[in-house]
Amino acid sequence: MTGLRYVYAVCRPFGTPLQAQLTGVGGDPPRLLPHGDLVAVVSHVPEGDFGEEPLRARLEDLDWLTAVARAHQGVIDALTTVTTPLPLRLGTVFRDDSGVRTMLEARDEDFHRTLDRLEGRVEWGVKVFVEAEQPEQAPAAPAPKPASGRDYLRQRRQQTKSREDLWQQAEILATDLHRILSESAEDSRLHAPQNPALSGATGRNVLNAAYLVPRAKSEEFVERVDRTKDGIPGIRVELTGPWAAYSFAGEESAGKESA
Repeated sequence: MTGLRYVYAVCRPFGTPLQAQLTGVGGDPPRLLPHGDLVAVVSHVPEGDFGEEPLRARLEDLDWLTAVARAHQGVIDALTTVTTPLPLRLGTVFRDDSGVRTMLEARDEDFHRTLDRLEGRVEWGVKVFVEAEQPEQAPAAPAPKPASGRDYLRQRRQQTKSREDLWQQAEILATDLHRILSESAEDSRLHAPQNPALSGATGRNVLNAAYLVPRAKSEEFVERVDRTKDGIPGIRVELTGPWAAYSFAGEESAGKESA
């Protein structure tokens, strides 16, 4: 099959075959491309979508980008069940197998160093949100209207103070939680707060962190997060994972190649 080579991840050779029904970006099954003692996980993608110019235009298509991201993540998830993958950035593309092998050779030392660090470890994500409105019991009857402008201003000040107090509590919780979880993890990353318009999550995000945790200690880590989940009304703690260690893969500078 002709086409460009889409690279999902780099890993060490492993004996367990990939799932027979697994498909990658564009529906093409991923395959293993060995070079020395490293393996790139690749599939074919059409140049009409993933060439330099078409890809730049495609990145503006949110539906298309979401489908690519899901397929990419599906392959990474499948790899995580059989080995420790070093995931590459979404949209890492080469002209042919030779280009992929050249990349593996050029970055051999970096890949081995990172794979050593990630071996037997997974990433957990923890987010803290302040709900849009603090949950309250529904009143039995409609609340009375303020008797005067002064009463109205007093109610508004009370509401503002309540929101400010909740924000302060959330910031304290997020700071303490990050400190505690960092002590249980081998490494951590603080990401920018999520934009609710893009993430679809409700509430305002005050902590968006990733933690690198040995698989053997994941249960203990999850229990620590669970103990904080229902601590303060109006503040929500979310745990996601385990994932391949995206935040610790050192792929910030890994760009798309097509030459």
